[in-house]
Amino acid sequence: MTDLATPVSDAPRTASMGRDADPRDDRQYRSPVADSLAGEFLAVVETLPTARSTIGCVVPAYNEEESIAEVLDSLLAQSRLPDVIHVVVNNSTDRTVERAAAFAGLHTRVDADGVEQQAEVYVHDIGSNPDKKVGALNYGYTLVEGLDYLLGVDGDTVADPQAVEFLEAEIASDSRIGGISAIYSIDDRPFTGVVAPFLIAGQRAQFAAFNMQNMLRGRNMAVLGGQYSIFSTKALRDAMAANRQTTPWVKDSEVEDSLLSLQIKSAGYLTKISARARADVGGMTTLRALDAQQVKWNYGAIELMWPGQRGDTKGQPFHPNLRLRWFENLSMAVNALTRVLFLVLLAGSLSIDAFVFSPVWLIPPVVAVLLNLRIALSMRDRGWKDVLFAVLILPAEVYMWVRIGHFLRAWTKFASRKQVDNWDAQAKAERGGGHGYLTPLLIALAVVIAMIAIWTQLSPVVQSSILWVGWPVLGVITVLQTLGMFGKLVRRHHGYQV
Repeated sequence: MTDLATPVSDAPRTASMGRDADPRDDRQYRSPVADSLAGEFLAVVETLPTARSTIGCVVPAYNEEESIAEVLDSLLAQSRLPDVIHVVVNNSTDRTVERAAAFAGLHTRVDADGVEQQAEVYVHDIGSNPDKKVGALNYGYTLVEGLDYLLGVDGDTVADPQAVEFLEAEIASDSRIGGISAIYSIDDRPFTGVVAPFLIAGQRAQFAAFNMQNMLRGRNMAVLGGQYSIFSTKALRDAMAANRQTTPWVKDSEVEDSLLSLQIKSAGYLTKISARARADVGGMTTLRALDAQQVKWNYGAIELMWPGQRGDTKGQPFHPNLRLRWFENLSMAVNALTRVLFLVLLAGSLSIDAFVFSPVWLIPPVVAVLLNLRIALSMRDRGWKDVLFAVLILPAEVYMWVRIGHFLRAWTKFASRKQVDNWDAQAKAERGGGHGYLTPLLIALAVVIAMIAIWTQLSPVVQSSILWVGWPVLGVITVLQTLGMFGKLVRRHHGYQV
């Protein structure tokens, strides 16, 4: 009988083993047959399919006939196809269902590396739905809750071709992550005229500043925006169990995304912003529509921040995800205060010929311009409109006044304790209805008229005393505000692009 083992040396094995030799080392007695079998085994293993996570995409759609086809084209062009795509049409009166139905069915693709991918598209028309987007999201969740991840995509959001691939890789890399949001911006190419490009440039700058702020906070994201975010379905189930909910999203919050993000964070998970996945969301092209959207967002954030109970939403003022919200509101209050004080004191000084110009007052706007320019330069797809918006003081200043109006309107509505349907108000505004966006302007005019009337009734001594106290107070606030802007200006961005 032939021995299959072929020793390298005829010397006894024990003689070739030194004191430090490992007796388990059989490399000197390798069998050719064993090597052959091992090679065949490894070849078979390499042909076995590797485990892949499953992703269910939910697209809530309300009157999206103009954009739904582009959204679905974008999803089907992803380097990593979602396993299933559910378009949930709700309350729509246009041709959204017909446009989406053209994509229904199984889509198969063979990539350049020979890997086959499939995605099946379903279109659901749930008709009249009192819970609006929240109801559509929860309906979609019931269809994909058995998969590993839920990808939420708005009916007007288009992503880069590798967005899903990047989101999956990031969320799968750490089991502590409950959800990841894409880096949001707005495509400014389709817009012409004056008002629409101006508003889009302002929203792009607003998104860029917000994204960079989250990037520099360890990529911790307070709000997993529903425009393009991926969620672990396990994290959603844990958040539901912790809050005794039967669905992930609840209808009694104006900002369902923010509330869910808080609940995921409270359940022990991380909420992050992606380092690479990007998506262009639908922008607001009229003052009316922008006002309705921003007031709804601000109102809902205040509702989450405020201590106590508002409806069925518990205020959580000290929640980690709300610290940035408090800072944003404080910053807006200071911005409003400094601008109003400056205009009032300037007008009062000019009225009694007491104004003396000082070049020092040019420092704050110069720092603001440099900060806006740095934010614009941090945008990956920046254009000349973004740069002009930053360096020309007037556009950014006008947009700040618009935001101040949204801020004041939201706080006023909240303080009134009047029950309002901000979802309906936004839908109405996007259709061209409603005049609530004019409220801040009318109030400002009334305040100016009242202040002029009061000022003219004061004696010169009182007027001088007010200016003597007012200018130093404004100076102190402005110095502190300028130092804050300078800190942001010199802070390292670590190579992040937004």
